[in-house]
Amino acid sequence: MSYTFSVPVWLGGKENSMELLEQRICKDGKIYAGDVLKIDSFLNHQMDVDFLSVLGKEFYRLFADCGVNKILTMEASGIGIACMTAQFFHCPVVYAKKGRSSNMASDVWRSQVHSYTHGSDHDVVVSRQYLGEHDRVLIVDDFLARGSAAMALLNICRQAGATVVGFGVCVEKTYQEGERLLRNAGVRVEALAKIKRMTPDGTIEFDR
Repeated sequence: MSYTFSVPVWLGGKENSMELLEQRICKDGKIYAGDVLKIDSFLNHQMDVDFLSVLGKEFYRLFADCGVNKILTMEASGIGIACMTAQFFHCPVVYAKKGRSSNMASDVWRSQVHSYTHGSDHDVVVSRQYLGEHDRVLIVDDFLARGSAAMALLNICRQAGATVVGFGVCVEKTYQEGERLLRNAGVRVEALAKIKRMTPDGTIEFDR
């Protein structure tokens, strides 16, 4: 399936944003062994800023009435979409760092993420200076699959006493358990593209 794609104009509404992202995934996405979808040519390695701005504006539309004053994401692939979302909320972006760098204060919130790709666990941290009980947090990320990273961010917010208003994700694999884990934890989830099946021959089936 092929598409002709140009710089998008935000048309308003979740259906239009979903269609734009689905088209872009079909145009530029690549499927690799191990159920891996690579869309890093526009989303998280090379970033199409105009396109990400469209997605960020949709997250703003979805969560505009939630009193968001902080956006939280994970280092490093979520930073682009988080920043493009924050411009509409006019609020800071905080990202969880992998491990603690030498120049970060020891006073941090900490959680653990399991990497299914590498088969290992690692800590992520957020300085207590940047996340606290007065924050109303929108968690934003590029992918939601098994939910390990999302649950780690939720855990950090709960340690901080912050209120999580929701989780906004660009692409969700609905056949994995990430959304269920978040909803069972009482978190609202909004995905701009939902994939219910991928095959090695390049077929992507979306879930509306």
